[in-house]
Amino acid sequence: MRWRFVPLWQRWRSRGAALWQRWSLWVLLVGLVLGMLVILVYLAGRYEASQVQDRIERDAADIAADVRGNWVRNQHALQTLPQSLAPSYTEALPWHSSARQLLQKHPELLRIERRDMRLQLRVAAESPFQVGSIDGSRQNEMPAATALACNQVRRTHAPSYSSSYFQMLDSGLGYELLDICLPLVSDGQIQGFVIASYQLREVLQQWVAPRLARTQEVSFTETDGARLALLAAQRRGSKLFTAQHLLDLPGYTMVLRLDGWHTAPDVFPNVLTALVTLMSIALVSVVFVLVRDNRRRLAAERDLGEALAFRQAMEDSLVIGLRARDLHGRITYVNPAFCAMVGFSALELVGQHQVPPYWPPELAQDYAERQRVRAQARQLPPREGYESVFMHKNGSRFQVMIFEAPLINADGLHAGWMGSFLNVSEQRRAEELSRTTQERLQATARLAMVGEMASLLSHELNQPLAAIASYAHGCVNLLTAPSAATSPTDTAIPTAQDLADVRQATERIAQQAERAGRVIKSVHDFVRRREQVHERFAVEELLEAVLPIIRMQARKLEVQVELHITPGLPQLRGDRTMVEQVLLNLTRNAMQSMDSPDIEPSQRRLQLSIQASPAAAGRPAPGAKIWLAFAVSDCGSGISAEVAARLFTPFFTTRSEGMGLGLSLCRTVVEQHGGALHYAANLPRGTVFRFTLPAVE
Repeated sequence: MRWRFVPLWQRWRSRGAALWQRWSLWVLLVGLVLGMLVILVYLAGRYEASQVQDRIERDAADIAADVRGNWVRNQHALQTLPQSLAPSYTEALPWHSSARQLLQKHPELLRIERRDMRLQLRVAAESPFQVGSIDGSRQNEMPAATALACNQVRRTHAPSYSSSYFQMLDSGLGYELLDICLPLVSDGQIQGFVIASYQLREVLQQWVAPRLARTQEVSFTETDGARLALLAAQRRGSKLFTAQHLLDLPGYTMVLRLDGWHTAPDVFPNVLTALVTLMSIALVSVVFVLVRDNRRRLAAERDLGEALAFRQAMEDSLVIGLRARDLHGRITYVNPAFCAMVGFSALELVGQHQVPPYWPPELAQDYAERQRVRAQARQLPPREGYESVFMHKNGSRFQVMIFEAPLINADGLHAGWMGSFLNVSEQRRAEELSRTTQERLQATARLAMVGEMASLLSHELNQPLAAIASYAHGCVNLLTAPSAATSPTDTAIPTAQDLADVRQATERIAQQAERAGRVIKSVHDFVRRREQVHERFAVEELLEAVLPIIRMQARKLEVQVELHITPGLPQLRGDRTMVEQVLLNLTRNAMQSMDSPDIEPSQRRLQLSIQASPAAAGRPAPGAKIWLAFAVSDCGSGISAEVAARLFTPFFTTRSEGMGLGLSLCRTVVEQHGGALHYAANLPRGTVFRFTLPAVE
């Protein structure tokens, strides 16, 4: 195969052209869909606006027709008004009554007047809804616009409307009025005029307001746009639609304007637009899904390539051999580590039907039988693996640990076996060496245990042996006391009291000897880490055993011993001998810390307190553990920071004659009983050691 070298810039150029061709189609498709959506939304908005405008036009036309009809009906009612009266001007009372009834039926009428040919006022009736709305100047004068309308009536013998005018009220406000002048005809001649004044805003209120929507407002305007009367809308929107209609009245023309406030046009004015829009949205969604799927596919291909490269690098870096076999036992895959392990290449192993070359000849038949039985039984090998012996290409044997698992293909079917092989020859040699070393270490540990036991025994037997020596010296002193002789030359004869004291001292020697034996046994069990036998004992029994020794050493060092024992304490559960040793060690350390020339004998006080811990105060809950708190405090020089850092370290001591095992032993014993040992400064001077022990509930 011939390889052709392609420059890097040409590869990038071809890759960029392919990417542009692929993405340009998607961009064009998305642009067309978005353009279609924009056009649809624009057309839908225009359609909605046209619908709203048509509705406003229809409403304006209907309102204008109603207004014209009402003016015509009112004109007929005013024309019938003079006919109900006698032609004489003196009979004004019946006319006035009929006019008042007409004003009550039509609140939009403000005033009805009857004038003669010279336009002099003869009789007038005002609306009962707006009494005193017109000032008294109209008794003799009338607006010029009304006079012009009446002059038009003389010429045409037909009703005529005046132009609108503004009427000022007494309160300083006012409103627009429109007058109509009707002729009073008798025998074909005009005998006078009937003049009716309309309040334009009341006309809108009475004739238009009942059918006006909450988002609409109506007004009367001049032809030049000047507004005469307005009935405003109660609710507004975001867009204004306007419709205008001319009101061509006899003698006067004005414009009826209807304004409608509407919200932004709906995106879906009809079902067809909605369906097309939904289909467009679905198409856009499909486009985005395709784009996302394409991106995911490309990302999956990239991830797959990276995963294959990572897997290949990982397999090449493994020191564990991997081998895959099909159901017939034929090798289908081996990694480089397996090839290096057995010394054969992958070409020599993959696809071979005969016996694998790395099986030792003397074990090949056994391996083949084991493989055949496992294949027939379809039995999984143990997950913990099994050992076997392989043969290198150079003929050397080595041990391997084999782990196998079923090989499942993409269809979920069992296609073979995948095995991992670990060369354990070096591990077995290391285990043998470790076993030999462990035996040597165990022998050394036994020797160290003997030394530890000897050290603890020498430390813990000091107290009972010192007590035995003290009692023995006391016996000798009692037996050889000078007070027992009658004269200096006579032989000392002990008295009965001396014999009693000797007997008591001898009993104490026996007790301490027995206690020394218990100490030896407890230390032996402690060093051997055996499970200790815990017993129940009272606090009084504990104090009875240790107080004589404590007081004996206290008298020697001139220390005052103070006891603070809470009465009614429960019994303890534990190793009594070891607990006694803890108390003796702590009290002895406390008294030795006060054995200094700087501390006066009167200031040497040792306090021993025993009480129930806070966790055991009151009545404990069922199943709760009760604790007793012990405290040993002194008035010594305290513990420095340097000493505190290594206080519980074995074989660390600040005294030349000490062994450094007391506090370490005390903490170990307390923790074995489930308690805790700690210390703190004893204000104003000294140190206090506290520890807790479990008690019997």
